[in-house]
Amino acid sequence: MSETNTQPKDCFEIGGEDLLASAPTESVEGSAPAEGTATQPLPCETLDDIRVRVGALLKTETVSFLLGAGASVDCGGPLIGTIPLMVEKAILKEGITGDKKPRIRRWLVIFYVAVRHCGGNTDTPITRDEIIERRKTLRGAQVEKLSANFEQVLATLHRWRAALPEKGERLRVDGSPPLDAKRDDLDKCIRHATHALAGACRLPAKGMADALQSHKTLLRKLLTRPLNLRRVNIFTLNYDTLVEQAADAEGVVLLDGFVGTLRRIFRPESYEQDLYFPAETTEGRVHRFDRVLHLYKLHGSITWIATEPSIDNPYGVEAGVFDSDGKEPLLIYPTPAKYGETLGLPYSELFRRFAAAVVRPQSVLFVIGYGFGDEHVNAIIRQALAVPSFTLVVVDPEPKSDFVKILREQKDRRLWVATGPRLGTLKGFVDLVLPDLRDEEIRRKVLATHRALAKNISTTEDTSNGD
Repeated sequence: MSETNTQPKDCFEIGGEDLLASAPTESVEGSAPAEGTATQPLPCETLDDIRVRVGALLKTETVSFLLGAGASVDCGGPLIGTIPLMVEKAILKEGITGDKKPRIRRWLVIFYVAVRHCGGNTDTPITRDEIIERRKTLRGAQVEKLSANFEQVLATLHRWRAALPEKGERLRVDGSPPLDAKRDDLDKCIRHATHALAGACRLPAKGMADALQSHKTLLRKLLTRPLNLRRVNIFTLNYDTLVEQAADAEGVVLLDGFVGTLRRIFRPESYEQDLYFPAETTEGRVHRFDRVLHLYKLHGSITWIATEPSIDNPYGVEAGVFDSDGKEPLLIYPTPAKYGETLGLPYSELFRRFAAAVVRPQSVLFVIGYGFGDEHVNAIIRQALAVPSFTLVVVDPEPKSDFVKILREQKDRRLWVATGPRLGTLKGFVDLVLPDLRDEEIRRKVLATHRALAKNISTTEDTSNGD
């Protein structure tokens, strides 16, 4: 008896109507299903129609993109629904010294106790021998991830730490397993766990450099917007530098809020600047430089470093290179404090600009790889949905959040949803759905001609049947 294929099918919904549901089966190049799967090919004509519709959205006055962790997964980006293997390996590397006579740091045991408390998995190592055996297992090819949610693990560590405000105190927690931890050990555990997460965001991972092509293609297509419109805003919740790397490879200038050459300082007023170059005439006219985008790192970046605020650096933020042995990067980690941290500088300024962009008239927000798990982000999107001219495009292989579920039930024509193993991913959406606006006008004319010919054939057949 064969197994049932539970892979979600590709859909493109507008107001609850799936445009692919009743489409013809002629497939488009690059959309064929993988060998051995039950996925259906995508219809060529319907994809052309979808590209024309998305092209119209790209021509609206304000276009913004919001990238979540799912947009980086093809480059090896960590998903924290479980304990990422690369994070656990980094933690073990720091927590165990020596190979012949391994020594286990106390903070490492605390980490695995927190994992056991959150995951409820009795296979989670907590004894010295179990932790050493886990390190051996992680060196193999086939390794199962620990099932605990990494964000919940960090939240647990922070709760334990909050119970020890004074230096030198000790926390004992009954349970299975019990906890006996000192304040300094909890501090070290939190520091190593968060630093390991930051280190895992040095992307693309080994052997995954080719996946950066999707980010390059995204930027190239966004730059085909008419120059008389606002610059495209790219908001990202990710710590990695994939957008910056793609921009460098494509010769794109990113206005990212930093100014300076040798010393790059965060000055958000730089977002109000633009780039122009003189024309080849003597009339004094200038042309707008066409390779510019705005980048906002809403939760910080592995390249951000906190410094002492000063007159020439009022926010106390500099941009540099991630150093695994140096200063901690300035990030909003997935902890209970993240909501409060977004209210402080420099994040409050970034979120203010995010909110201002999506509530403008004739604004569209493309959300790719974000699971709608951050309420401080959802609140801004909810606010934007109160604007009649706002359009929300959700790109997700299989949306599971209540936020998206409720919106889909409303059948609001302002909600567009691309799902499935191809259309619901960054690569599939960029390659198959997002148009190059330089070709879009030609594609629109071809599609109109095709429809006119099809209508003429249908009319001729009706006339012949009447005779």
